[in-house]
Amino acid sequence: MTVQSHHTVTRGKNRGPTLRIVAASICLLGFAACASAPKAPDQALQAAEMAIANAEQARVADYASPELADARQDLSAARRAVADEEMLLAERLAKQSRVNAELAIAKTEAIKAKAVNDEMLKSTEALKQEMQRNSGAQK
Repeated sequence: MTVQSHHTVTRGKNRGPTLRIVAASICLLGFAACASAPKAPDQALQAAEMAIANAEQARVADYASPELADARQDLSAARRAVADEEMLLAERLAKQSRVNAELAIAKTEAIKAKAVNDEMLKSTEALKQEMQRNSGAQK
């Protein structure tokens, strides 16, 4: 009888630390799960909002309206994804929105630069023609 009670006591002592280890492991796994849950992509959303605001200030709608519209749609979709707690999708859409807004700005700048270049070419051509007329009149 003594042997049997000794085993019971021994098993009881081992069970306490084992339960603590299991409980601690479960807690750690719970904390890890909470820590790894994606959070709202606030920085990506703010960057997209800023890029759209910059595009609007640059009067992009006059030159690159489709790209600006795409940027706005992507930002709206990103906000819906945050509301639906789809944070990875929200971040991707926010980044795509920012890229579309930046593309609209770049496209607008390229169109404006081309217009300035075309105007300079016309002016240069007009000057060349004027010089040729003047050199012909002097002979």
